[in-house]
Amino acid sequence: SHWLPLVRAKCNPSLDGEGDAEAEAEGDTQREPIRKPIVLVGNKIDLIEYSTMDSVLAIMEDYPEIESCVECSAKSLHNISEMFYYAQKAVLHPTSPLYMMEEQELTSACKKSLVRIFKICDIDGDNLLNDYELNLFQRRCFNTPLQPQILDEVKAVIQKNVPDGIYNDAVTLKGFLFLHCLFIQRGRNETTWAVLRRFGYNDQLEMCQEYLRPPLKIPPGSSTELSHRGQQFLIAVFERYDRDGDGALSPEEHKMLFSTCPAAPWSYSTDIRKSCPINETTGWVTLHGWLCRWTLMTLIDVVKTMEYLAYLGFNVHENDSQLAAIHVTRERRIDLAKRQSSRSVYKCHVIGPKGSGKTGMCRGFLVEDMHKLIGKEFKTNVVNCINSVQVYGQEKHLILRDIDVRHALDPLQPQEVNCDVACLVYDSSNPRSFEYVARIYIKYYAESKIPVMIVGTKCDMDERRQDYLMQPSEFCDKYKLLPPHLFSLKTNKKELYTKLATMAAFPRFQAAWILFYKHSHLRQFGLMTEDPKLWLKAGLGVAAATMLGFIVLKTISAAGAHTR
Repeated sequence: SHWLPLVRAKCNPSLDGEGDAEAEAEGDTQREPIRKPIVLVGNKIDLIEYSTMDSVLAIMEDYPEIESCVECSAKSLHNISEMFYYAQKAVLHPTSPLYMMEEQELTSACKKSLVRIFKICDIDGDNLLNDYELNLFQRRCFNTPLQPQILDEVKAVIQKNVPDGIYNDAVTLKGFLFLHCLFIQRGRNETTWAVLRRFGYNDQLEMCQEYLRPPLKIPPGSSTELSHRGQQFLIAVFERYDRDGDGALSPEEHKMLFSTCPAAPWSYSTDIRKSCPINETTGWVTLHGWLCRWTLMTLIDVVKTMEYLAYLGFNVHENDSQLAAIHVTRERRIDLAKRQSSRSVYKCHVIGPKGSGKTGMCRGFLVEDMHKLIGKEFKTNVVNCINSVQVYGQEKHLILRDIDVRHALDPLQPQEVNCDVACLVYDSSNPRSFEYVARIYIKYYAESKIPVMIVGTKCDMDERRQDYLMQPSEFCDKYKLLPPHLFSLKTNKKELYTKLATMAAFPRFQAAWILFYKHSHLRQFGLMTEDPKLWLKAGLGVAAATMLGFIVLKTISAAGAHTR
């Protein structure tokens, strides 16, 4: 009548009328009451010859936070060690977060957590835990295999109490939940808590922040990418939920895949289908597009990537933290010094005035046939498009970020300027379009070490003379840039994206940009003259220089031998 209400009120000030305004200000009026575990102890049992436990049962029903009751005697030491054992157990393995005494069933939070654990352990996705999956679950949680005899006994208990708890000699979700309910009813809370904590849950049955976000050190100028282990795990997750085996995730399969998470990390209809390659027949996300979207998230928000890897069970399946799924690249200053990037993911900022066609250029990166995009109005606000390209035979990922320019005089923020390669876009059919691009280059990139490509879109239309001090080609000559690349969706040519990736992979090393292209492109860079004997002359010159060097080397060697 006094202590139990007082403890409950002090744990929940709002229930006692205090702090209501504070709770309402925080929008927390629906908060669950906090219940500290309590052990009810009847002392001086040596003075009476009967038990008082029957009178306590009604109190336990009114106060579910009472974990246990024990009668003891300090004089005779009766149940003294048991009392401290129950107190310790109440803190380490409390019952109230897991089990409702009144209803004799698991709490909703405990059920939700165990359902997620069941789905993660269901490797083949058949909604059953077979012997292999149960053994793997046992090893991950308790570091010991499940003996065949014990496994058969467990199945027999489930079958006896829950008829549909076993199906085809495998444990169903109902059977899995019943098993944990049985553990708690028999006082083996530690078993269920060991499972929950192995899968990242704290005492409030919420995912621990340390579990979701392990500390990751990223030096300035470095970036984050998926490691090989991270990619292999995501491929396995994709294949597990691709139930029809068509190599693509339908909206239903995508929703089911993220059922172990609080919510999907992106929208299926307005994000991943607009920012990554998809199956153009069905509009569904392919394995390639799936990996591309994770690659994008890992670069721009690696913390979110680690969180969702934990939700999907990376820590359990790989028996390691999410840090094993992340690769931190070397610093950009080292790449610039070596004139070669060690990264496999590059960020390209696409900057240009409104109506220049930069959004269509970005979306063209994702489709096989760009003709489908002609005349299409892009309504979604997706700013990043990602796909893979081949650079010197190696697969690289290129992210095109469409920088939104509302007004020509708006300044660009540092995060809008800094990237691996900049693509400045103007409309070649609009005489006033190039001026904005020129001003952006002079203001932000003229003194920068970031490679820049200038692109003239809508080249299928009549090219207009630009109302600027210099024409685009003259501007590029003056600032030692590559000549403007002319682009149109109607031509359906994708060499622009390969050029951008190559420039990002080899910053400040134009020779690498040139050598990549065939002779038919060399004239574009001013390296192909009309002299048909140029290459013959160059070859003879190289041969003569080699021969002369060989003769000099032989002479020096002979002189050295004569001296000895």
